[in-house]
Amino acid sequence: MNIAYKYRIYPSNEQALLINRTFGCVRKVYNLILEDSIRVYERSKLGSGIFERQRPKTPASFKDDLVYLKEVDSLALSNAWLNVKKAFKNFHQNPSSGFPKFKSKHRDKRRYTTNNQGGTIRLIDYNKIRLPKLKDMRIKLHRPFPDNGILKSATISQTPKGDYYISILFEYESDIQNVIPSPDKVIGLDYSSRSLYIDSEGNNPNYPRLFRKAQDKLAKEQKKLSRRMKGGSNRNKQRIKVAKLHEKTANQRKDFLHKASRQITNVYEAVVIEDLNMRSLAQCLNLGKSTHDNGYGMLKTFLKYKLEAQGKQLIVVDRFFPSSKRCSSCHYRNRELTLADRIWECPVCGEVLDRDINAAMNLRDEGLRILGIA
Repeated sequence: MNIAYKYRIYPSNEQALLINRTFGCVRKVYNLILEDSIRVYERSKLGSGIFERQRPKTPASFKDDLVYLKEVDSLALSNAWLNVKKAFKNFHQNPSSGFPKFKSKHRDKRRYTTNNQGGTIRLIDYNKIRLPKLKDMRIKLHRPFPDNGILKSATISQTPKGDYYISILFEYESDIQNVIPSPDKVIGLDYSSRSLYIDSEGNNPNYPRLFRKAQDKLAKEQKKLSRRMKGGSNRNKQRIKVAKLHEKTANQRKDFLHKASRQITNVYEAVVIEDLNMRSLAQCLNLGKSTHDNGYGMLKTFLKYKLEAQGKQLIVVDRFFPSSKRCSSCHYRNRELTLADRIWECPVCGEVLDRDINAAMNLRDEGLRILGIA
């Protein structure tokens, strides 16, 4: 199994300059290779085998003309080539993912990945880490490295407000035993735009809607930013203020979702959720702000890896399963149910059903059926 730990790093001025230069070189190489790959792709029209029959240029082929590429980590440039190859592979396997796009200095995230070769990435002291080309750098080691893990790679990134982080990937042998869930340890979660989710026991986490709380202050600071002259130092200072507000809200959301997913994982042995298209849900029902605020997709990711780390399971039910329209008592299907109907009475068994709780119970029952548990 693989696990990644993220730490805050504090580069010196010279190291920060080299990191920023590497960001730019990686972006440059990515765009050059993508441009050449598109040219080869349009000539051949052979599909996914394009990289096997007619290989585009490699990062080394650009170093003669672009001498400054020799100053940065060569493995970071090689990973940029692999990212282009992966983007084309994903496109051919799933065209709905979109055709590979060029990277922008202002739109895309500032980061690059380098690999560990013969100990080029290693911890020197409790507060220093050695990286290729950067040598020793101060690190905030808030948690120790895993004892049985093999250090594979490191990704250096920079946040919009200017902080630097490193994400270190470890590979280790897992001795986790799969847990056979019991019926009373299986729970269903139905998505709710207001409270994040409703479980099959009628509970909800009461998501505090963090973006809504920070919206007024954020609008005030963004208004100031829009009035600053482009290219000025005051505009950059105001941009950092806005970035700090966004980052604070994102960190609060991530903290809430980590705690919610940990509570669920510690209590239950299997969790059943619905495979929802969150992008379409945000666009079609005028719920974009609430949908993006609660971070349901992030909760799904957290649940998946935390359950797998304990040998437990996350069951994803098909999005077309009628969880809301089916009575959880007698399985009667109410085809005339609308989104406005929050409570409805089953005409067969007479059960009065809460829409969200009923859907969560149906998801739990479907999860039990998939697991083969009566």
